[in-house]
Amino acid sequence: MISSMTAFARADTTDNFGELCWELRSVNHRYLEASFRLPETLRSLEPELRDTLRGQLGRGKLDCWLKVDHAPQRATPLAVDEELVGKLIALVEELSKRSHNVGPADALELLRFPGVIVEPTLDVHQAAPLATELFATALADLKAQREREGGKLAELVRARLVAGTEIVGEMRILTSDSSKSHRDRLMSRLQELLSESQGVNPERLEQEVAFLAQKSDISEELDRLDVHLEEARHVIAQGGPAGRRLDFLMQELNREANTVGAKSVLAEMSKLAVDLKVLIEQAREQIQNIE
Repeated sequence: MISSMTAFARADTTDNFGELCWELRSVNHRYLEASFRLPETLRSLEPELRDTLRGQLGRGKLDCWLKVDHAPQRATPLAVDEELVGKLIALVEELSKRSHNVGPADALELLRFPGVIVEPTLDVHQAAPLATELFATALADLKAQREREGGKLAELVRARLVAGTEIVGEMRILTSDSSKSHRDRLMSRLQELLSESQGVNPERLEQEVAFLAQKSDISEELDRLDVHLEEARHVIAQGGPAGRRLDFLMQELNREANTVGAKSVLAEMSKLAVDLKVLIEQAREQIQNIE
């Protein structure tokens, strides 16, 4: 199965300590690169999560974010750090003795002070297995999305490969029809030169004509184009991580198409070479998204 590298997945669950939510985002990248955002209490899970990720994906840049909401659905009484509140009140009273501009401690202001309201603590032994299981769920969803999008990309690339094969076929027909006429034109020009010039070596001129005819021959390039196009279709049919192999084949196809365009002596052949290069570039752009 051909996979894309672009996808998003979300998985969440609620337990008695609150809500856990994984968000996974994947974009194109030459290698597999992942960054994790975890609560400090669950930071020890990262090596295991990375191993799970490497076992499922081959390429892509991933952002993996675990959100923890400590507030469960049912109401939970707020806890206050009594020791900290006592120290704050004592400090306010001390300041009020030194200055008449300092009023008594305000309860709401005290509650706003960092650390006064005690945040619920996360039970690592309870949350860690749940977070690991939830990550596997989100990753499976992400992988499924990448495969669905990859299938669509593969169809787009395959369609352009088929169109490219048709263009190469047209090039072969045009080459077979034009090669004889092109050689006849060269020979005709040769006879004109022989009739106009004295002391010209006919064998030498004929060798030059043969060299020019051979130089404009594109049969080998057309053969290689067919081979590369067939191999690209095979890679797509085979499935699996194929992006790098397909990208290499697009480079080779583009190289051969450039050579055909450079050798072409017919306007129609030059146009076909340009059309082929356009198809190759369109396929290459889609392949950049394939794992």
